[in-house]
Amino acid sequence: MPNVDDMSKWAVIACDQFTSQPDYWEKVSDYTSYSPSAYNLILPEALLNDADAQKIAQINSTMNDYLEHNIFTEYKNSYVYVERTLLDGSIRRGIVGAIDLEQYDYNPGSTSKIRATEQTVTERIPPRKAVRENAAIELSHVILLCDDERKELIEPLTISKHSMKKIYSFDLMLGGGKIQGWLVSGESARALTMRLEQYIRRKSRALSVLFAVGDGNHSLASAKACYEEGFTSRYAMVELENIYDDALKFEPIHRIVKNVNPAELITAIKNNICVNGWVNAKNSWPINFYSQDKEGTLHIAKAKGASALIVLQKFLDDKNYEIDYIHDTDALKELSSAENCVGLEMPPFDENAKRDFFSVISKNGVMPRKTFSMGHAQEKRYYLEARRIK
Repeated sequence: MPNVDDMSKWAVIACDQFTSQPDYWEKVSDYTSYSPSAYNLILPEALLNDADAQKIAQINSTMNDYLEHNIFTEYKNSYVYVERTLLDGSIRRGIVGAIDLEQYDYNPGSTSKIRATEQTVTERIPPRKAVRENAAIELSHVILLCDDERKELIEPLTISKHSMKKIYSFDLMLGGGKIQGWLVSGESARALTMRLEQYIRRKSRALSVLFAVGDGNHSLASAKACYEEGFTSRYAMVELENIYDDALKFEPIHRIVKNVNPAELITAIKNNICVNGWVNAKNSWPINFYSQDKEGTLHIAKAKGASALIVLQKFLDDKNYEIDYIHDTDALKELSSAENCVGLEMPPFDENAKRDFFSVISKNGVMPRKTFSMGHAQEKRYYLEARRIK
């Protein structure tokens, strides 16, 4: 755990957020300047175009510097129980621990017990791998999901937390809400490990996948690559959350198509994957579109595939359009007002999404990349705890 004067300057949001809003990361840089911060140990995707070997070397050097100056307090053989207060006041609960990378596989058709939920874009792995392969420590924004409808794994810690040591409590920067963490060690850690083992035995009878990566899959894939090539530890840090947590909300991820003629793109979508003529709920999925001078609704034909997203993503990929992924509708509309851009608003998830989530992954494999987001951009996991990987 970082032993710093201002934890709000230490904890920084996941690197794959605000990719089209570099001004957010400029604010992070200004806010954390001259202070020990996780910002100095990560590479935001919004700045990837500016990244080079020197920048990555500086990140690794800073890690070593922080270790040499004893900026961390080490807790062995422990978990951390986390409560994250979100923007609407709800509390999302989780456990920070480590997984065995030999039990994780992101490749399509995988039968591993820990599995990706969405298609992995292998081109996004090398920059993260370049940071990790020479890193002494890892910080994680990975959220792993379990299918614990009985609420037997994480929720008991909510009751017993008052007997555990609180190791942090503070407000996260730039509207990220509040976060608190308690050390789960000794008998509490042994009891949690036993509950995890019981969950694995029980779920193995019904599901081929026991844990699913809800967020941060590309970072976890990079950790897997580094382990397989002998650079770093066999284990990787994650936060485990229960898919049945009431505060864990599935949100659609919207698309912005860049450097196109908006009218031509909309016409192409209508002609190729939309219903022609009479439309209704049985034969189409409605999605909204936005551009600089026009907005409207497209009716994706259900006959074209299993969901609006699957049909649309395949069309965009086949045409090799330049796409960015946006989590919030307001941001989508704002960014769509730029020249030569079209914003495509994905439909919301229905009430059965959580209940069917693990069975769908078990039966059908991974979903298209960027299918869903767990909450708004500001509600993603912040880099906070660190773990030695060399």
